[in-house]
Amino acid sequence: MLRMLRSLLRGLSLLMLAGLILTPFTQIILRGVFNVPMAGAEEMARYMLICLTLMAGALVTLQGGQIKMEEFQALLPEKPRWLVQLAVETAGVIVFGFLALAAGWTISQNMNNQTATLEMPFWLFMAPLALGMAFLAGETAVHLGAVWRRGRADDKHTTLT
Repeated sequence: MLRMLRSLLRGLSLLMLAGLILTPFTQIILRGVFNVPMAGAEEMARYMLICLTLMAGALVTLQGGQIKMEEFQALLPEKPRWLVQLAVETAGVIVFGFLALAAGWTISQNMNNQTATLEMPFWLFMAPLALGMAFLAGETAVHLGAVWRRGRADDKHTTLT
């Protein structure tokens, strides 16, 4: 189930990346070649960037790409480093979970509003924040569980090139 959800999220992220690239490209072609600007292209590209950033954040966490000051952690002995990693992951679950709940509450309070240019429903505009934070909280919780079960800190080797 988790693997299927991750695959779906990866595919959705790739679609959003394609939309982020194709929207300005289409705007350039329509405006430059045909002299017909595409209404709302800037807002649509901005929306795709927001969606991509918030939704793909869980994939970054899955790959261990979040900033955790690992160079500082590497200087700590094994047991304190494990405790720091547990604290970092726990804080991530709490913060991302809180943001997901806050976004969901905000959406519920603004169901009749819409964006200015595209007249997009507010819930659709805010959905990437709510879903992205929920996915981040979930992936962070999965990592927290793995660190807890292992009983030791992650093995991290930073390579500077």
